[in-house]
This record gives sequence, C-alpha cells and structure tokens, in this order.
Amino acid sequence: MKFIITGKNIDVTPGLRKAVEDKIGKLEKYFRPETQVHVTLSVEKERQKIEVTIPVKGNIIRSEQVSSDMYVSIDLVEEIIERQLKKYKNKIIDQKQNAASVFKQEFIEEEGIEDEEVKIIRTKKFDVKPMYPEDACIQMELLGHGFYIFCNAETDQVNVVYKRKGNTYGLIEPEI
Repeated sequence: MKFIITGKNIDVTPGLRKAVEDKIGKLEKYFRPETQVHVTLSVEKERQKIEVTIPVKGNIIRSEQVSSDMYVSIDLVEEIIERQLKKYKNKIIDQKQNAASVFKQEFIEEEGIEDEEVKIIRTKKFDVKPMYPEDACIQMELLGHGFYIFCNAETDQVNVVYKRKGNTYGLIEPEI
C-alpha cells in the first residue's frame, strides 16, 4: 500500500507516520501493493482527528475518527475500515467487478460475513421546488429534519442542505 499522509495544524512526525503505516498497514492483507491510502491527521483544540480514504474503482472506503489522543484515533480508524471491508466485501466486488483488481485474490475468495441485505422499506416522492440554499435551511428547520433536498434557484440543479455540529449548515452540490 502506498501512503499519502498529510497534516492539518499538526506536524506529521516520524513517530506518527510510523504509527499510521504500522496500524493501517495491517489492511495490506486485503489490498494490492499499488493501492493508495490517503491519510489526513488534524488537530482542533483537544480533538485529534484522522481521516482515511481508500479509492476503490468507483467506490470509496472511508473512515474518520476523533479522540483526545491521535494514537487512539489511529487504532479506531483501522478497526472501522477492516469491519467495513469484511461487511461490504461482497457488495463492493459484485457491484464493480473491476474493483476486484484492487483487492488481493485471497480476500476476494475468502468467505464474507453474512450481513443483512440493504433493504429500502419506504419510498417518498415530493416536489423539488426551486429555492435558495438559505431558504432551504429555513424549510429544513421548520420540518425538524437533518437534511433537505431542493432545486437550487441559482444553478437549477438538485442540492441538499444538512445540519452540521455547532448549529451550522452544509450544502451538497452535484459535480457535473
């Protein structure tokens, strides 16, 4: 695996680099050697955060963990990614046969964990009305939801606004 490690508000010391490569390197048994792993370490006040992203032909395997100790965050993120890989192995490989080229053959042939099928139990249809993102945030608050889908009056594209921590909002726009 090839590691691309960056730091935000933190120097990536040789000790941190080694900890990341050792811990995340345990996932090497699943991936081919040329697989790239993007790791971002960041510090905000007492929050030590690690974000790991592994692009897999059409999918992204990603985890983000926060704790008061960067080494604890590194341990947590490795466990989460390994669990994701085992749980979704069959789905990843079935959906994108070419994704199999990223994984080692032993992992592909290994028995997967039997997990529950993803089942959509309800479908809703509604009018997507043109409005500005700020108006969509207000509408979302009035409905008491955590997100709201709308047609952006400025771009004429379907967007999503969502509530973030700290009473702030996010906007998701399609990239075409």
